[in-house]
Amino acid sequence: MKIDIIIAYIQRYEFGHEYDFVPPITGIHLAAITPAPHEVRVYHQQVDKINLDTDADLVAISFFSGFALSAYNLAAEFRKRGKTLVAGGPHVTYCQEEALTYFDAIITGEAEQQWPILLQDAASGNLQPIYLGGPCDMKNLPTPRYDLLPDKFFIKKVIQATRGCPFSCSFCTVPSLNPGFRLRPVADVIRDAAYDRFSYWWQRKIVWFWDDNLTIRRPYIRELLQEMIPLKKWWLTQASMDIAKDPELLDLMKASGCIGVFLGIESFGVDSLADANKRQNKIDNYSVAVKEIRKRGIAVMAGFIAGFDHDDEASIISMADQLMEIGIDVPFLSIMTPFRGTPIYQSLNKEGRILEDRNWNFYNGYNVAFQPKKISETQLLQAHRTLWKQSFSPWYAFRRIVRGAFHLRLGAFLLSAFMNTFYACKRTRKNYPIDMTARTFQFPALQEQRRPQVHAAAGI
Repeated sequence: MKIDIIIAYIQRYEFGHEYDFVPPITGIHLAAITPAPHEVRVYHQQVDKINLDTDADLVAISFFSGFALSAYNLAAEFRKRGKTLVAGGPHVTYCQEEALTYFDAIITGEAEQQWPILLQDAASGNLQPIYLGGPCDMKNLPTPRYDLLPDKFFIKKVIQATRGCPFSCSFCTVPSLNPGFRLRPVADVIRDAAYDRFSYWWQRKIVWFWDDNLTIRRPYIRELLQEMIPLKKWWLTQASMDIAKDPELLDLMKASGCIGVFLGIESFGVDSLADANKRQNKIDNYSVAVKEIRKRGIAVMAGFIAGFDHDDEASIISMADQLMEIGIDVPFLSIMTPFRGTPIYQSLNKEGRILEDRNWNFYNGYNVAFQPKKISETQLLQAHRTLWKQSFSPWYAFRRIVRGAFHLRLGAFLLSAFMNTFYACKRTRKNYPIDMTARTFQFPALQEQRRPQVHAAAGI
């Protein structure tokens, strides 16, 4: 069969852009585990124009909740053209009945075990509606199909060494979507990190670990980083703040080429951290932790979330100055979003605080889909926009770049300078996150259902 894998997307900023920083690993990983002799292509709606008149026999679409309406519109168009449609991803896992109104079949959870079975069933005309994915053991996974990525991504070498996270943050789907914590064999990870068939030197040089918490298992990460040293790569990852208490690990991260680490700091409020179930974060330690990481020349990227129950307008806006004070090199600023499959969704739904009149476009991390406790949804949105505009003002971005020039190693400085310039340009051009209250659209109308007659769910 000919298979098109599409990663759905909806524009999140006022002006779209033809190029982007880094692709998700989903599409090229799914392509890699596709058995021969199937032919596969991968498209990222974020940067690619989707060919609705494709000659593919099967179209697979993966998507998050914030991009669900785009996926459903694509599905409606492909259905008009008689295509067999399958879907997967976080949204499908938690909204199965809804997804099955648009797709002939879905895979829930992790796809590795069920994807080859689904393809075999599709080829034989015996496609089942639901394939229940389970935790993958992470062994013998192939190298992602980097050759299928468009040239519109600045970084291409995205790899995964671990899957899952031992923490249970209230806003995160990882504990239920990727249960447990699993490790790939170090040799397999090094093989992928050494892949060099890219057009540009920085694509060969930079490795982006697409892990939720790479450094949790200390013996494993030490072994992996020792093997990374001879490769002489620059690499980035996501980790917990506790790495700052492990100087030997930080030294090894530096020696193996780490140029950036993302920390989920989330908030400067003690009560808000409790709302996030992020008690492992200690506000008094933020500045020291960031200093310890940056002492090795490693850039600190950090996520901050606005909209926990104890947040108000003043506490949200003040984060712009606070993140400057503690030395964050690149901030990532989002609005708390009650995704299905998270504890925070369960509690807000029980309290009747989910805004039922707001469709999936509001679940993109930049809009409000629930009723905040201390302020209105409009006040939360405006406070976040003020925080965003102040944090990425040319003056704040310039200060971060200059600070990085004195404290960061070359790769980390280039990373910080590039990303701060990127966001400052957005700010200067007034390319702000879109307010979806003015740009919503409805669920697409369905053609007559074409799903074949099937047996009960085919989970194995």
